[in-house]
Amino acid sequence: MISFSQLNLSKNADGLVPVIIQDNVTLKVLMLGYMNREAFDMTVETGRVTFWSRTRGELWTKGETSGNFLYWDSILPDCDNDTLLIKATPVGPTCHRGTTSCFDTSDDEGFIRSLAALIRQRHLEMPEGSYTTRLFIKGVKKIAQKVGEEAVETVVEAVDANRDRFIYEAGDLLYHYLVLLEQMGVTLADIESELHKRHS
Repeated sequence: MISFSQLNLSKNADGLVPVIIQDNVTLKVLMLGYMNREAFDMTVETGRVTFWSRTRGELWTKGETSGNFLYWDSILPDCDNDTLLIKATPVGPTCHRGTTSCFDTSDDEGFIRSLAALIRQRHLEMPEGSYTTRLFIKGVKKIAQKVGEEAVETVVEAVDANRDRFIYEAGDLLYHYLVLLEQMGVTLADIESELHKRHS
């Protein structure tokens, strides 16, 4: 991880560095803030993203009044070392408006990754009454069978040119596919890596 002293502050006479916050799971861009050295050091030490408020002229930890903290997972500089990208895990909405992001992007954005994370949580906790739990209990053969069934149903709707039913069945297929990935210990990132290698 980069240290604050390694950053290029030549463009920033006020000693502040712009910081882009990205959801570590969904990859959705959540907000933009600014850090000085003290805010950077406090972020690293506490695990909670802290900014320098240009309007109030003081440090502020995101969530200190709302409880909607941002817990950082990684801190990465850009190619010029004058901007930071912080991948973080948000607790609640990031924007003061109560929205997921300060940018007006769709709340659907990144939901598949959120669903994959929820499926992983179900696998770890195995809560009673959960359909996902029941699938994991039945094991890989049953999960694979469900993927096959949903694939057939999706293909049928495609052949029949029924767009709405196709979307519905494709949703079922994708959910069961994510469960199968989790059962096999494979992540979406693993699949992305495989496809990237083929593309390259």
